[in-house]
Amino acid sequence: MRILMLGNSFTYCNDLDKELAERLNAYVVRNVRGGARLSEQLNSATELGANAAKLLTEKWDYVILQEMSRGPVTEKESFMQSVKELSARARECGAKPLLYATWAYREGSEKLASTGLGYKEMTLALHDSYHEAAAANGCLVADVGDAFYALREKAGELFVEDDYHPGVFGTGVAADVIAAVIKEDVKNG
Repeated sequence: MRILMLGNSFTYCNDLDKELAERLNAYVVRNVRGGARLSEQLNSATELGANAAKLLTEKWDYVILQEMSRGPVTEKESFMQSVKELSARARECGAKPLLYATWAYREGSEKLASTGLGYKEMTLALHDSYHEAAAANGCLVADVGDAFYALREKAGELFVEDDYHPGVFGTGVAADVIAAVIKEDVKNG
C-alpha cells in the first residue's frame, strides 16, 4: 500500500508517517512544511507545491490531506477549494482522498482563547468543516479531532507544551484513527 500525506507540522510531529507505515505495513511519504495550508500544496511556485505536483504524478492508494490547524474554520472557502482540487488530483493518480480532521487547541489555553472560540465550539466547527468538505468531494474522513475531544482528560499527554501540537501519545491517537479508517476502507473494498 502506498500513502502520500500532504500537510504541516501536525503531520510531521513525532513522525506520524512512520507510525502510520508501521500500523498499515505501508509505504508512506510526506510532503509537509510547518504552518502550511493545503493551498500551498497546489502552488507550484513554492517548493512544497512543486514537490506535491511531482508526487501527484505517481501511483498512490491514499492521499491524506491535512489543513493548517484552524484553517477549516477561519479560511473555510480556501480550505474547501483546496480539498476539491487536491481530491481530484489524488483520484487522477489512482488514490482515495482521506481528510485528516484535526483537533481544537488545548482546552483553557491561551492559543484557544486567541481564536475567540471555546473548546467544544472549535471541535465542532472543525468536525463540521472537514465533514462538509468530505461530503462535497467524496473523501474518507479520519476524525482525529473527535478522538482528541473524547480523550480530553488526557490533555497533558495529547499535547506538548505549546497546547496545540500533538505529543507522542497524541500522534499515536492520530495514527490509530487514520489507520482504522484505511483498514475499514480496504475491508469494505
